[in-house]
Amino acid sequence: MIDRSPPAEPYATGFLEVTDRNVLYWESAGNPDGLPAVYLHGGPGGGSWPGSRRYFDPAAYHAVLFDQRGCGRSVPLADSPDVDLDTNTTGHLVSDIEALREHLGVDRWVVLGVSWGVTLGLVYAQAHPGRVIAMVPAAVTSGRRRETDWITRDVGRIFPREWEAFAAGVPEAERGGDLAAAYARLLASPAPAVRGVAMCHYDEVVRSVTGSSAERLTARRSWFRPRPLPGGTRDVGVGGGDRAVNDDATQRGRGARR
Repeated sequence: MIDRSPPAEPYATGFLEVTDRNVLYWESAGNPDGLPAVYLHGGPGGGSWPGSRRYFDPAAYHAVLFDQRGCGRSVPLADSPDVDLDTNTTGHLVSDIEALREHLGVDRWVVLGVSWGVTLGLVYAQAHPGRVIAMVPAAVTSGRRRETDWITRDVGRIFPREWEAFAAGVPEAERGGDLAAAYARLLASPAPAVRGVAMCHYDEVVRSVTGSSAERLTARRSWFRPRPLPGGTRDVGVGGGDRAVNDDATQRGRGARR
């Protein structure tokens, strides 16, 4: 088991307005004069959580964490009725990372990505190689079609009951095809009820596979409880401690289409 740094609170937090009415939540932790590093969370749509700060030695790193557009404490959430997922793509997220780097006055930084965050980090490094000191990939994904097929279809060989439930969340005519595309279509529906049903259905399958209780999933969501911010911007709250579980899959339904 890998030892991680003790829990730490951020020394600075803020919100950065980017494009398409999106406002990103960000925080800095560790040593302000340390080696800059940015944490890219998984999902897509998992959001950062307090335990993510523990990947960094607080004496050595100036660690920057943020919630990618559409999820976590960034606003608006991807499941909001008026959100257009065409403005939530990998390219948009890469631009957001650069906007945050410039906003914080960071010249170059270490990029640490987990799961989907690895894929995003690879794209970012290809687009901005001069801004990357080093990369630290964990739970490596590269966004290849083979990986998508594995997690949405082939995994049914291991979890047949759960896969049947997952497939049942899309119209019968689409169950033999691209399930990722089918869910993306449902989550991009202009009808809030359709998006909500798809998200809840996915959450239920994740709960069954991971053993997460309904209470834990609810706690994960309540960590992002809405509250007003000055100027009318909606914040979705800053949670505390370890109440948020390290389960980026529980929020994928709220994430962006890639």
